[in-house]
Amino acid sequence: MSVRRAVLLAAMTLPILVWMACGQVYRPVVIPCSTGGVPGCPVESNPQPSNFHTVFGIATNSPNYPGGAMQIDVAGDSVIGETPTSSPSEPNLGDVPTHAVIATTDARVFVASAGSVVPGGVDVVSYFTPVFQTTTSSGLGPVGTIGLQSLVGESTSIIALSEVGNVVTATLKTPLYSNPATSTLVSVGAAVAISGAFIPNCSLTNAPPCNPNAYNGTFPITAITLTTLQYTDTTAGLAPITGGAASIPGQPVYLASTESTEMYVANFNSNSVAKIDTTTNVVTNAAMVGVNPVSMAETPTTTATPKLYVANQGSNTVSSLNTADLSANLVTGFTGITPVWVVARNDGQKVYVLTQGDGQLVTIDVPTDTVTSSLPVGAGANFIYFDPYLNRLYVTNPVTGTVYVFGDTGGLVNGVASDIPVQLAAIDMTAGGSSAPCSTTCMPVSVTALENGTRFYVASYQQTAGCAVGGTGSCVITPILTVFNANTLGVEYPSSPNVTLLSPNSTTFTAGQTTVPGVSACAPPVAPALYTPGATRFRVFTVSSVDSSRVYMSMCDAGAVAVINTTDGNTNNPGTTVAPDSLVIDLLAGFSGSGAVQSNGEPAPQNPIFLFTGQ
Repeated sequence: MSVRRAVLLAAMTLPILVWMACGQVYRPVVIPCSTGGVPGCPVESNPQPSNFHTVFGIATNSPNYPGGAMQIDVAGDSVIGETPTSSPSEPNLGDVPTHAVIATTDARVFVASAGSVVPGGVDVVSYFTPVFQTTTSSGLGPVGTIGLQSLVGESTSIIALSEVGNVVTATLKTPLYSNPATSTLVSVGAAVAISGAFIPNCSLTNAPPCNPNAYNGTFPITAITLTTLQYTDTTAGLAPITGGAASIPGQPVYLASTESTEMYVANFNSNSVAKIDTTTNVVTNAAMVGVNPVSMAETPTTTATPKLYVANQGSNTVSSLNTADLSANLVTGFTGITPVWVVARNDGQKVYVLTQGDGQLVTIDVPTDTVTSSLPVGAGANFIYFDPYLNRLYVTNPVTGTVYVFGDTGGLVNGVASDIPVQLAAIDMTAGGSSAPCSTTCMPVSVTALENGTRFYVASYQQTAGCAVGGTGSCVITPILTVFNANTLGVEYPSSPNVTLLSPNSTTFTAGQTTVPGVSACAPPVAPALYTPGATRFRVFTVSSVDSSRVYMSMCDAGAVAVINTTDGNTNNPGTTVAPDSLVIDLLAGFSGSGAVQSNGEPAPQNPIFLFTGQ
């Protein structure tokens, strides 16, 4: 390990902003805290150039290693609290964290972990308290977990198990339903968890080595009827047995709430939404939604009847639920294909849904649950960012290389101004000659905007042909962060539209370096393939701090998060200056903890995979 890196690790505990990972790497996730003056986001008393506020992050680790979370003091660019990530025996976030939010009170952070993606893993929602304002790093509160019970019809006893070749057949006591209310069986491809299946006299019935628990684990269903299901087990020649249980693991992938005592979690595999009482830390209600929910948005509690909207990727539907009892409302007029993201307007009157399959920005009127408009953004669109300060919607489409900007009102209906979005721009990331953000085809995947209303930032990347199949040998990635003027909607600095992201001071990158080798674990599904738990959702991602002093960009393949200063000369470090929209530092990923090493003998790093903003 280099001396500089050792010093950084010792000085900062863990020199990273946020890390989420797949394989043997962490990958960053950032959650800007809400405004100061409340627990977790107090008002700064130290005369720093920036207000006191924090960023939270979660991370997945190597297989069979727990994920982690950390809290960063934005003003000091330092980590002031983190959860354990190296020992499964310590209280931790569980395997495969997928999403996190901070409660509206800022008193706790909640993390969804789809642990059942890993054989033997457990799905949980974890929580911890943040570090309150202090002059010393006191650490995060202990991690607690909330179990996610199966819904009625999503678990059953096993009468018998047998195997032919590698195909296991389970005879069930009762059917497994994805929607018990409609007697809809769990579909082929969904995950099933087998537990309690024990092979007696294992050493006598199977050639050694024999695992008496070889039937147990989480497997994709390959065939199913009312009383049987089949899956493929890597272990062949297992003896027939009786007993055990089969259940449909939820695989939580998204959290959302605008309430102070309730949290909602979307379960990808069980096609359900669970309601958690955050005062007792138990699930109090659950409801079936469409197939494979992947995103949610709750309207503000100030609305007459708060509602929760769920984008169901697998069934081409949007669910509207009354938050009081999770009863369903009929959404009229929605015909989009593969909804993947949903956001709510601040006044609670409109919800916006993005469909990836047919590329539509769909507006739903909340009081009536009726679709009022559908605007084209191109098939392959993946993400919406709602800017409540300029009342805008930003949509990225990595397939067409386009960023769309919409005003959230002002569209025309029969020539009359209406409360529907109006397109302000469709930005081609390759247009503009020498001032083009991308010299060739590139993939914009996320947007953030400063709260002061002056600029917005687009995170994108370019890749060589070898990346299309997730290869590492010929795959080269160029991470790109482009600054746009929020008034003109043009690039802010035409002579150099993109921010330098790889600093030679990091000890990892060299002077002038702009590309990094591609990491197969960082490659998102190739269109038209869709997101699944444990996969990379965003290869790069960007968020901004609440005081507009910082923009952060995670770079999965680089194993780092770039910290960008947005103000004149402010670096939070006395005696140094950095021009606006310039790199302050690359916060390098920590070590995976698995013992894996790189070709140079250094411990394997963790790579960023997914960022998101919180309340």
